[in-house]
Amino acid sequence: MRKLIGVLALVMLFAACKSNTTKVLPIYGNRSAETKTVNGQQITDTVYQTVPAFKFVNQYGDSVGSKNLKNDIYVADFFFTSCPSICPVMQRNMLNVYNAFKDTADVKIISFTIDPKHDTTAVLKKYADKLGVSGNSWWFLNGDKDKVYDLATKSYLVGVTQDSTAAGGYVHQGYFVLIDKQQRIRGSYDGTDPKQVDQLIADIKTLKAEPVSK
Repeated sequence: MRKLIGVLALVMLFAACKSNTTKVLPIYGNRSAETKTVNGQQITDTVYQTVPAFKFVNQYGDSVGSKNLKNDIYVADFFFTSCPSICPVMQRNMLNVYNAFKDTADVKIISFTIDPKHDTTAVLKKYADKLGVSGNSWWFLNGDKDKVYDLATKSYLVGVTQDSTAAGGYVHQGYFVLIDKQQRIRGSYDGTDPKQVDQLIADIKTLKAEPVSK
């Protein structure tokens, strides 16, 4: 009997340790230390890079931006509708993310066009319709070109450039970037690789389970 009790105790201890082990996604980007006084004591916190405020127009003609994403986890990517290379593959893979979370209120997808002159609201709406996207869980955004490129390279850490010698006239990296509710980067995934997109879906679920820090 004592041996049985001992075995049960070990099993319960192992289960407790296992249940307390929660995966936490890393936080990417630049960081700095900030010292502040709380209740008369100096405390040093780590301040992480965040995505700055932005406001563009979606496929419905609505002005939307970071304020509308304040309480959301979202995935960002950069594309253009006439892209002849990686964009079609990226958007097919992003559909898996869309289908997994389209009924989840606090998960969104944000696709920024890097060809705003061509990709008007009407063009983006037609593109979304062709993909079978409806509702407000996936926005295709058109905005000032310089602001979009600045966001891509400096905030989402995605390379974007206009190149007349490239197919379609633009060169961009195909990353899907995972952003948390504090506007911090929590992951970056090759949008052309189905396995990495599967990992993104799993990491969104992990992020949803993570306690929201203040």
